[in-house]
Formats: sequence, C-alpha cells, structure tokens
Amino acid sequence: MIIETPRLILRPFREGDAADVFEYLEEPQVHCFAWMKLNSLEEAKAAVIKRSRDPDYYFAITLRESGKVIGEVFAYPETGEMHAPENSPLDTFSPSAMLNSKYHKQGYAYEAGRAFLDYLFRDRGARRVYIYTDDYNIPSQQLCEKLGMRKEGFFREIFSFVKNPDGTPHYENTYQYAILKKEWLEQQKAIKAEA
Repeated sequence: MIIETPRLILRPFREGDAADVFEYLEEPQVHCFAWMKLNSLEEAKAAVIKRSRDPDYYFAITLRESGKVIGEVFAYPETGEMHAPENSPLDTFSPSAMLNSKYHKQGYAYEAGRAFLDYLFRDRGARRVYIYTDDYNIPSQQLCEKLGMRKEGFFREIFSFVKNPDGTPHYENTYQYAILKKEWLEQQKAIKAEA
C-alpha cells in the first residue's frame, strides 16, 4: 500500500531505508519511543526488515522529491474494549508517529497524519482513532487538535518508558485525543467545501 500527499509518499519500509531510520532513532525525541532506540546501523537494518513485514499498518514517511525517509507512522486494529468478546470488530486504532527532528516545523507531520488517518477511516475500517501524547509534548498535542481530534482525558503517571537517575521508573502524565469516523468524514467534507 502506498499513500501519496503533495510532498510525501507513505510506503512500506525497504532494506535501503536503514541509514535514514538510524538517523532519527539513534536518539528518540520523546520518552514513549525510548524502546525503539537503535544503537547501530546493523540494528537499523534489522528494524527496517521487521517493519517491512507489515505493509498495511507500518509506513515510512518519505519526501516525494528525494525519497528520503524522514519518519514513520503505524497503527494496528484493536477492539476498543479491554473485555470485548473474541469476535468483536477490530475497528479502533491508536496510531504512533515520529519524525526526524530536522524536518520538524515544516508541516510534514500534519500532512502525513492527515493522510494516515484518512487511510485508516476509508481503507482499514476504523470507527474510532485515539492517540496518547505526553503532557510535555506540546507539538504533538497541537497536531492532534489541528487534525480535529478532541482531548478526551488526562492520565497522571500512567506509563513509564524511562528510568529516573536513581533507577526507579519515571512515570509520564499523558493526554488522550480521539476522533470518530463520522466526525472525520464530516470534517473532510467541510475542508473540501472551503477549498
């Protein structure tokens, strides 16, 4: 699957993407991606191969003009309920995305995010999409709001991704944003009408 926007192509990962992926995962920008940290180009090569096995849910964000990988976005279907029966529809997604810091503040996150949400709603059967973002990650919160998502909750010390200097878990305060398919489609209709 390939998703195209005016400046970007979201596509499955390829083996040749390892150096670009290592560039932004050598030092992840936010704590929630600490588990994805790569320590070598060899680790990046293995990570890229693993990502390439999920072409419907895991995408490299590439610049249309050069093909450079500047980030990634992924989401997997879930039931949306912790205690849902086994045959419940997998119609809820919680996307994660990251962008190489060299490409921040250029509108790429919004462009990729909008295309990916549209893909989830129109092609993957999403009914609801929700996103967690750390309370200190103001750009991520602003992106969620720009994408038309509503702030649904604030969770104090809900997740721990890194350790404090004394070795104890460092718990993060996290916001949850969400949007429903019917809200997304209505929003897109309004955007087209304004254009």
